[in-house]
This record gives sequence, structure tokens and C-alpha cells, in this order.
Amino acid sequence: MREQTHELLAPLPGTVRRIHSFHFGTPNSGRKVYIQASLHADELPGMLVAWHLKQRLGELEAAGRLRGEVVLVPVANPVGLEQVLMDMPLGRYELGSGENFNRRFVDLGSEVGDAVETLLNNDAQHNLEVIRQHLSRALANQEPLTQLESQRLTLQRLACEADMVLDLHCDFEAVEHLYTTPEAWPQVEPLARYLGSQASLLATDSGGQSFDECFTLVWWQLQQRFGKRFPIPQGSFSVTIELRGQGDVNHALASRDCQAIVKYLCQYGVVDGHVEIPPQLLYPATPLAGVEPVITPVGGLLVFCALPGEYLEAGQLIAEVIDPITDRVEEIRTHSPGLMYARSLRRMATAGMVIAHVAGREAYRSGYLLSP
Repeated sequence: MREQTHELLAPLPGTVRRIHSFHFGTPNSGRKVYIQASLHADELPGMLVAWHLKQRLGELEAAGRLRGEVVLVPVANPVGLEQVLMDMPLGRYELGSGENFNRRFVDLGSEVGDAVETLLNNDAQHNLEVIRQHLSRALANQEPLTQLESQRLTLQRLACEADMVLDLHCDFEAVEHLYTTPEAWPQVEPLARYLGSQASLLATDSGGQSFDECFTLVWWQLQQRFGKRFPIPQGSFSVTIELRGQGDVNHALASRDCQAIVKYLCQYGVVDGHVEIPPQLLYPATPLAGVEPVITPVGGLLVFCALPGEYLEAGQLIAEVIDPITDRVEEIRTHSPGLMYARSLRRMATAGMVIAHVAGREAYRSGYLLSP
């Protein structure tokens, strides 16, 4: 294992933050996998899974069982990790700008496309290498102006040449689920099965330029631009893995998730070992555009009547919102059938608040598909 330290741009004298990356295996010896945790710094289950992975990857490396390189970043957001206000951790938005830590990563599709247009040919492997070189070069040439931009660029530079990117998150209260693209789904499906993912949400571009999509979108954009003239492979695919809810930080779950990821790395060919047949998929992959954000029109005490992991029929009661002053009880029901995979931690709702998400099978939304 090799540890690297990446110093971020300091906003003020005497304030230094660093990102630590751990590198296992041999560079350029096979496929490269990048795994990071807790980009939303208040989402800690992935950090524990990453710690378990670090121990396991060290054992696999010592045993000579790594066929490629795995880069692991257990703490992807040191800026947000320090944001604690009156004993309340706030890791989702950067306090200075109000920006979501998992949005607005650099989009280099047009710049890289312009740079490689005259260099592409009919050899897909050649095109893969040329595009990766110019993507890496374009990221190296970016000059961050803020610590937040510095952090984003550091993570992108670490992951830009990876064949696979796994971004470990969690929701508020949730069952295990994941996000990826329709194009990557055939490769990702075994991972969903190993993990026991109960919802797999697919979108090519969900809006917001999140970390996972900043890689897949580059290759998709280049395929759209050059695909009729030159073979452009899927040079990288990404998966955001939602490791249940914020309170699900324990060794039993983390060890199980670590084992599932290692099984997938065996199936993917990065770890030398027996490839286990994954179990059946618990729920079919569905479009992210088919997710219903369940909204309450009124504020009040939030009492849920359904649990994460339940399949709900159209019109089924999901929660009550109670006004303890007027005794009004507002019933909140789903519009469409689907699996409720996540719900709010809060129990005092405000009018217009999203209280849960239900994965429906039919796409009906468009544009920006992510939470704020």
C-alpha cells in the first residue's frame, strides 16, 4: 500500500486541509478502480466500509491477488467533515457558498473533444488512451480559486483514469440502493446483486454534474460526438452506492458491504479469486426519472405509516402530518406505485418538504432529477 497526501488550497493562513489516498496493487498492470467515501461528510456508513476495505485490500495485496490498481479515499470531504454547528454535523453543503459538495464538478467533454478530434482513429484502444491522456491533462491545467474547487479537482484528478468509480454515500433513513447509467447497468447489475440493493436508479444525465456523472458523461458526450466516425469505448463507468441510512454505522453491515464489493472486484477481474454467482436482484432497475419525491403540502408532526423497503400501491398512505394546535391530520399518499427506498429523518415537516422517495417503473420527470 502506498499513501499519498494531497494538500488543498488554504482559504486563510494557518488553515490546511488534506485528502489522503491509499493505492493498492501495481499501476498500469490491469484495470484501475477508484473508491471514495463520505463526499457528503455527514454520511458516514461509507467511511466505515472504506476502513474495512483498506484492511482487506492490504491483505489481498500482500497475498499477490490484485491484478490491477485500487485507489481508496476514505475521507473524501475534509472541508465538510469539520462543519459542526452547535453539536450538529453539517456535511452536505459548503457553508461559505451554500453549494452541495456533490455538485458542479468540472465538465470537460467539449474541451477534451476539441483536443482529441484530429488524433482519433479506428483503433478503440488507441482512442481510449488518447482521451484519458487529454482528460488528465485538462484536469491538471485547471486552477482552483477556492478550497471547494481545490477539493473537487483533487478528487477528479485521482479518479479520471479509473475504469470503475465507486462513490459511497447513504441517505437519511433508507434501504441499500444505487445510482448509475443505463449504459453501465449491464456491468453494474452484479454489484447490485452482491450488495442486495433494493433499488437501482438509472439516468445518463441527472443534472448537477455530480461526482459519478462527471466521468461517465465525458465518455457519453464523446460517443455522441464521434461515435459515427470513430470507435469510442466506455472508458469509465461510475456507481453511487447508498449504504442505507445515516445511523447505519456498525461493523456487521460494513463488513458485509466490504465483502460484497470485494466479490464484485473478483467478478470484475481486479481481484484474483473465486467468482461467486451473485444472488437474485431484489427489485428491477428503474429510471431515475420515475422516482416520485413525495411532498407534504402542509407542515406539522410527521408520522410515517410505511417503512423503507416497502412496495407501495398508487394512493397508498405513506404518512400523516398532524397539526397539534388545530388537530388537522393531513394524509400523504403516493401518486404512483413503487418501492419506497428512502425517507426523511426529520419528524417535524415543513410545507413543501420532500418526506420520502418512491422508485416507480415509468419515467415521468425530466431536467434536474437530483435532490438539492
